[in-house]
Amino acid sequence: MSRNETLQFINLAHFFDHFFLLIFPTAALAIAPAWDMSYANVLLLGSPVYIMFALGTLPAGWLGDRLDRLTLIAVFFLGCGASSIWVAMSESTLAMTVGLGFLGLFAAIYHPVGLAHITQVGLRSGRALAINGVFGNMGLAGAAVLTAILSKHVGWEAAFFVPGGISVAIGVVLLIRSRKQGYASRQNEEARTGTPHSSNRKTQMRVFAVVCVSALLGGLIFNAVTISLPKFFDERLVGVGGDLTWVGASAGLVFAIAAFAQLPVGELLDRIGARPILLTLLSCQVLCLLLLTQATGIIALALSLALVTFIFAEIPITTWLLGHYLEPGIRSRAVSVEYVMSLGVGATAVPFIAMFHAKGIGFDVQLFGLAAAASGIFIAAVFLPKDKLTNAPHPSGYLPARNE
Repeated sequence: MSRNETLQFINLAHFFDHFFLLIFPTAALAIAPAWDMSYANVLLLGSPVYIMFALGTLPAGWLGDRLDRLTLIAVFFLGCGASSIWVAMSESTLAMTVGLGFLGLFAAIYHPVGLAHITQVGLRSGRALAINGVFGNMGLAGAAVLTAILSKHVGWEAAFFVPGGISVAIGVVLLIRSRKQGYASRQNEEARTGTPHSSNRKTQMRVFAVVCVSALLGGLIFNAVTISLPKFFDERLVGVGGDLTWVGASAGLVFAIAAFAQLPVGELLDRIGARPILLTLLSCQVLCLLLLTQATGIIALALSLALVTFIFAEIPITTWLLGHYLEPGIRSRAVSVEYVMSLGVGATAVPFIAMFHAKGIGFDVQLFGLAAAASGIFIAAVFLPKDKLTNAPHPSGYLPARNE
């Protein structure tokens, strides 16, 4: 299978991963009246999705370093699709809960397996990771829109059944294509033997430590900013306080524009490496956060757009670092550890934000604290290797054949 075809399947997997995770919150609005339940009680049924998604990440990383990753991506498509169809056919809360739990479990496969695989499918992994990130962002946006349309005009069952059927079909095609081309055996051989360009153990440990710091503090910053942005606009944009339409439109505009920030970063990663890019983005984040502590009106909107753009632009860097410096045989586990750290710390953002507001601690203090967290990542990033990557070989150490 060609490199481009492989990346197309992985990009689709990222789109569907985020899409499946966000079907239920929107579909719950239609399920509640259909099952004569309150929205709050229906929403609780979706808890297994996110619990199993978190619990399944580490095992998925372990499997990704031992089995063929492309086959696991096919399992992701088949499992998520079948689980989604199961949910669509559910006639009881128990059946729906079970189906949603399996949906979260299969969805956990993607990040540790798919992201690690991108670093091994040829040259320019930075660009590939950036494009892949945009697909994930589009999955977030597409889930809310398509789920709402299908739920309103066809029924909530269709919101699960249609993407589930498409996912199963893609999984079958991927299995056929990967087995026919014999791509799997070569990828496994790469993972077993390592590459002549792998870094020494000391450098690998240093890079992984920086990635862990970034996952912990960066996960907190990402979730705190994205979750609190509507409330920030409600308080700081002059004349829109209480107007949810304008608040939502402003937040949506910021997220839509910032979603593409990964693309130029991906190009730069393959040219100059991660260290100068990460240090620059973190410096800009600290500056924006400090200025936002006092900003209001159009200045607050402009600075928020800049801040979210810098935060989104940082997303592909840590995976690129793991792919460039770590041995192929441990990358899936490394990505899974990074992702679990980010998920775990990021989950604390909601209760902390609620607690701060309950105690009257405003955004001036909260944003200053986030600036301190970004400064912590900056200090860690200073210890990254100072590699010059012009015309550098890909971390997997092989060039795709011309007929791939």
